[in-house]
Amino acid sequence: MSATMSATLVSAKQWFITHEQAAFFIKVIFGSILIAILAQLSIPLVPVPITGQTLGVTIAGLALGRNAGVSAVLLYLAEGAIGLPVFANGGSGIATLLGPSGGYLFGFVASAAILGYFSDKGVLKSLWKSALVTLVATAVTFVFGLIQLSYFVPAGTVLQNGLYPFIFGGIVKSLAAVVLVKPTHNFFSKL
Repeated sequence: MSATMSATLVSAKQWFITHEQAAFFIKVIFGSILIAILAQLSIPLVPVPITGQTLGVTIAGLALGRNAGVSAVLLYLAEGAIGLPVFANGGSGIATLLGPSGGYLFGFVASAAILGYFSDKGVLKSLWKSALVTLVATAVTFVFGLIQLSYFVPAGTVLQNGLYPFIFGGIVKSLAAVVLVKPTHNFFSKL
């Protein structure tokens, strides 16, 4: 890395440390934008699409910590609730939050809280612990999603509609988030 780039990164890190409140808002806004962008990466399934949202939530929770990670998810949900097209496939509105996929959206808050809590406690120092935490957080999202989905599909089809198609992708997205966030965390913690 060039000396200029290194100096710029050190300067940026110092700014974030000395301007804590502004840095918090920047992190929250960036996190909500990341989730919204990744939500548009979608494979339409009925009643719940496969999306990149969970990857965005996992990255935000790990990278931003509990307070900023949860706030980013809450901002994202608020943006969608007021009509901004940030949910999967440009969706928005209260109807989406209360519909078949809404439980997953609410589960993102709990997932970000778990990820952020353990990130704040230093879980990113260990690849294996980070991977385990992301898998647990993903499972929590599934629990929230399945509970709400159960009101929209016949009881015997809840897992078929809301879990089985998502297991492999959930594992891949969880591990991808660790692979993306851990080196960045290690790099910036040394600056």
